[in-house]
Amino acid sequence: MIRKAKISDVKEIQKLVNYYAKNGQMLARSLNQIYEQLQNFYVVELNKKVAGCCELFVTWEDIAEVKALAVALSHRDRGLGSALVGKCISTAKKLGVKKVFALTASPDFFLKLGFKVVPKEVLPHKIWFECVKCPLFPDNCNEVPVMKEIS
Repeated sequence: MIRKAKISDVKEIQKLVNYYAKNGQMLARSLNQIYEQLQNFYVVELNKKVAGCCELFVTWEDIAEVKALAVALSHRDRGLGSALVGKCISTAKKLGVKKVFALTASPDFFLKLGFKVVPKEVLPHKIWFECVKCPLFPDNCNEVPVMKEIS
């Protein structure tokens, strides 16, 4: 079941995200960062536990970012990641957003969902604020920008 994240989910969200961050697949998140953005998070709950999470972050008047997409290893390859991205896209449409993008180390996943690889230059400049915190930035960045038109 996909639902909006709650305060009680924050530590599980952090555990999921930071597992993938340790493997160089996304940026780590502090508890503070997750609490501040909690209203933007969705989780998949299975057996009363968080099995996956994703954040939809509106960056400008017509564009939003899918961030912090993480699914527990024990629940991968079951469509949970696709369902979370789908939820973010449907929410973005309701908000009037026209494009959704992601920076990802797994572009093939997003390509299967209808996203296209785009040049980094088309993304909002605001995202670079987070990129500069990454130990791989700028010369060893392993993330590929992908975007999908949704309107």
